[in-house]
Amino acid sequence: MEGNRPGVRFLLVEMQSLLSRESVKVTLVVNTGSRRGQDALRWSEEMLRSAGIDDIESHAVHSGDELLATLDKVSEQKPDLLFIGGGDGSVSAAAARFGGTDVVLAVLPLGTANDFARTLELDQDPRTAARQMLEGKVINVDIGKANGHTFLNVASFGLSVAVTDALDPRLKKVIGPAAYPVATLAAYRHHDPFTARLEFPEGDHDDLELDDLLQVAVGNGRHYGGGNKISPTASLDDDLLDVYAIVRGRMRDHVSIARLLKSGHFIEHDQVHHFTTRAVRITTEEPMPINLDGEIATSTPADFTFESSALHVAVPIRSRAGRLDGPPPQVP
Repeated sequence: MEGNRPGVRFLLVEMQSLLSRESVKVTLVVNTGSRRGQDALRWSEEMLRSAGIDDIESHAVHSGDELLATLDKVSEQKPDLLFIGGGDGSVSAAAARFGGTDVVLAVLPLGTANDFARTLELDQDPRTAARQMLEGKVINVDIGKANGHTFLNVASFGLSVAVTDALDPRLKKVIGPAAYPVATLAAYRHHDPFTARLEFPEGDHDDLELDDLLQVAVGNGRHYGGGNKISPTASLDDDLLDVYAIVRGRMRDHVSIARLLKSGHFIEHDQVHHFTTRAVRITTEEPMPINLDGEIATSTPADFTFESSALHVAVPIRSRAGRLDGPPPQVP
């Protein structure tokens, strides 16, 4: 892959160049259990064929276990391009298997939050997003790691885990991202504060212990929670993790913080601690489950790192997601 030096990234190829190869192999995996996945397999396959792609292998999956088994099978076949249709959990599962390979990932936003798609600046309408990617470009992005488990958007524990537990799948299907504040309010009422120790193995910050916390999060991407920003400057390709810890505080503090979530400026609030770092180890008095892009996958103590420029993804031609990418190197 190009761009393994921190801060130096290259645009890999325009999608039209990739699709015009003599024998391009495309795989389509759609999670039909996702919010908008019921008819997506049919129309997305039709759209790919209308774009002149003949070698298409399609898979409809109906559960998390079936998705993982299908992705394992697909990884052995090494397609050139993988269209993954589903929510952020489905996309993270694909990234875990295809990061560090030559496979290009194209995301059909079929879930509730679709935060990775937001970060890539894809349209939230999956048909429009598919057209944008077919006419777009390919960039490199970082992959976050929590105890070796992959995440693309954010890893978090505390209130966020309770929010995940409180989310009603039926409500998500009916009202979409609006289900998140409903679940957050329900989870907040029963939250117990906790203490966390943050250690920075690369020495970019002093180690510290924080008390009376509501939530701790480690961001790799830009968006989470249905369009909230991790910080105003967070990026998928900056070779940095954004870490924030929110103190429990008073209800009025959280109302003022909530108003700033969409812009990411909540990190400037006096009840929020924020750091950018290349690695952090976080411990708690008792093990706490960690939410990775909507899925509980590991627990504290946890080591958070990232793999630089590890995943190839298709984005709209004018997407700023790969803002550190530049023109391809000149070949003599």
